[in-house]
Amino acid sequence: MAEEWLYRLNIWLIFLGSVGFFLVATETGFRLGRRAQSSVNQTAISEISTIQGAMLVLLALLLGFTFSMAMTRFEARKQLVLEESNAIGTTFLRAQVLPEPPRKQVSTLLHRYVDVRLEFHEAGINEKRLREANDRTEELHKQLWSRGAALAEKDSRAVTTGLFLQSLNEVIDLHAKRLTANENHVPETILLLLYFVGIMSMGLIGYGYGIGGHRNFFVTMLASMIIAAVILVIIDFDRPRRGLIKVSQQRMVDLRDSLSKY
Repeated sequence: MAEEWLYRLNIWLIFLGSVGFFLVATETGFRLGRRAQSSVNQTAISEISTIQGAMLVLLALLLGFTFSMAMTRFEARKQLVLEESNAIGTTFLRAQVLPEPPRKQVSTLLHRYVDVRLEFHEAGINEKRLREANDRTEELHKQLWSRGAALAEKDSRAVTTGLFLQSLNEVIDLHAKRLTANENHVPETILLLLYFVGIMSMGLIGYGYGIGGHRNFFVTMLASMIIAAVILVIIDFDRPRRGLIKVSQQRMVDLRDSLSKY
């Protein structure tokens, strides 16, 4: 799945660009307000203030709703790391009751599997490394499953083999779930809507400044930076392979250290 263009931009470019858009919108609104100053009466000023308030409330609701969407996806990715590490650990423990030589073979493959899963995360946005790590993951799936299937053919009634295959199947499923979770982010259309409402809101604030005949640059800059910062965090939550906020792989690292003791 191709990553949408807004998620590919540098995080600081997004922030500075957002602040710039909001400041330009405020300045444009201010100049339009100055031109209309002489023809606006008190009733119109009251109506404009009402519209300003409504737009700011709408912007706040959209920011809160979108932030919640991004946060939910981020927490889901964290939970999948925990579930995958637990599933691999369970599979490893169940492999210890398998007969030799499959026991040693499977244990070695699972230890290598954890390393590959960490390499997959560390690949970041490098397409070549991601593809190689994903290919190695799928190859290890085949090797592990072939050994479990061979044991099942020898004795289809063996409880230990059945439990091992069950947990191995969960490991394979969780790999697919993590791939899907990494691609699942807030639709870019919603982010563009956020920018549109934010620009309109700042434009109306500038328009009010223009009608009043004065403006407060500090307040304008502060508001622009706050809105831009919230949008930046929303985007960063949904970019698991780049940016400032990343899903911790500590559980997988702990698992690797634990398997190394066997």
